[in-house]
Amino acid sequence: MTNFVPVIICGGAGSRLWPLSRENHPKPLIKLGDGLSLVQHALKRAMGLPGAQDLITVTNRDLFFAMEDEYRQMDCQPRQARYLLESEGRNTAAAIALASLDAVQAFGDDVILCVLPADHVVADTAAFGKAVERAQQLASEGRLVTFGIRPDRAETGYGYIEADGEDVRQFVEKPDAETAESYLKSGRFLWNAGMFCFKASVMISLMEQFCPDILDGTRGALTAGRTTSGDGLAQVTVDPEKFAEIRSDSIDYAVLEKAPNVAVVACDIGWNDIGSWSALGEQFDRDESGNLIDGNVSAVNSSNNVVSGSGRLVGLVGVEDLIIADTPDALLVASRESAQDVKLLYNRLKEAGDETHRIHSTAHRPWGSYTVLEEGPRFKIKRIEVKPGASLSLQMHHHRAEHWVVVSGTAKVVNGERELMLTTDQSTYIPCGAKHRLENPGVLKLVLIEVQTGDYLGEDDIVRFDDVYGRG
Repeated sequence: MTNFVPVIICGGAGSRLWPLSRENHPKPLIKLGDGLSLVQHALKRAMGLPGAQDLITVTNRDLFFAMEDEYRQMDCQPRQARYLLESEGRNTAAAIALASLDAVQAFGDDVILCVLPADHVVADTAAFGKAVERAQQLASEGRLVTFGIRPDRAETGYGYIEADGEDVRQFVEKPDAETAESYLKSGRFLWNAGMFCFKASVMISLMEQFCPDILDGTRGALTAGRTTSGDGLAQVTVDPEKFAEIRSDSIDYAVLEKAPNVAVVACDIGWNDIGSWSALGEQFDRDESGNLIDGNVSAVNSSNNVVSGSGRLVGLVGVEDLIIADTPDALLVASRESAQDVKLLYNRLKEAGDETHRIHSTAHRPWGSYTVLEEGPRFKIKRIEVKPGASLSLQMHHHRAEHWVVVSGTAKVVNGERELMLTTDQSTYIPCGAKHRLENPGVLKLVLIEVQTGDYLGEDDIVRFDDVYGRG
């Protein structure tokens, strides 16, 4: 039986990275310059750890298909992939309680877990592997282990750990500049990386002592949930009503700051917590004027800007120290010194009900994706891509009609009482209220243009009669 399992925690909206990060397409799904997303890097890092064969992923149930798709693109597949699917975010204490309870059931009391956030960058994976090996040794002795990054500057954006060798003396909050400088000079303080290693049974015991309400609530939500498994993959979905009742707290506050005998492994691993545009910008290419650039950008007499483009040309003239993030449906312009305040804009959009806080113009679905090309009064135009062998649900709409035109590939269509096979340049009209389904029976991607017309074109105007992905 396995005795070591990495745990990837993928949650949070990444509001400081709006508009690239959205509620339904959060920070871990952001692609870096090498074409891999942050969560794909996390998977590669996790499965490269000594002794790692299986994997637990804790994420939101609405992100399951996106996460599975991200993983399937990689060549480092786990022997057994377990997805623990939350109905909503309840912070890291509940997430780690879920992982610990599930791991004991699946792998036994002696299993050692290594918890890894999905949105970090680790440049030196060899050094990280050695740090995890030491953490495993300490965890096997029954210690709760955290990882501390040796600081190279007086950073005010991170929490710190005061260490005495491998023993933790105290956890401290994000400091002001003067305090951070004193921490750096003392040599006793490390950045808190938010990564942990422990026996699952030890964590459960500590939670029973320090936060029994969170543990009991999580156990109840897990027991009342549902599990589907097969072919090395398990989906464990918590009961949403019971999970919503769990107190939201971080594992640091709930357990680590109260637990005795906590250990820390100090390491230099090229770690970066991608928590803001300034941090993400450090992953971009730097030009001769200090601009950090990702995308099609041309800069004249401009310096020290962070620029993320989405395909179309972004031109800069005579500007400096700006963050410019261009996406098809939203543009962000901010001063670099206000990078942390992007969250305030995100919150304002959310409070106003603006959909750009939640979704991109391109939305990913288990069957493929769609991109909104244009919309206006009583019409919306989409580009739809369907994966080979994939199928949309059998559905109908109360308020809109749809016209489908095949651009490439083959479409199998249910339109009312008819079943059609459409190829390039062929089309069909689906009147309001008609049951319909779209399927790609071929081996190549299906691309079509959908034109919607009607009085209401919201995504919630959908009635599903049959869905292979279990959506209601």
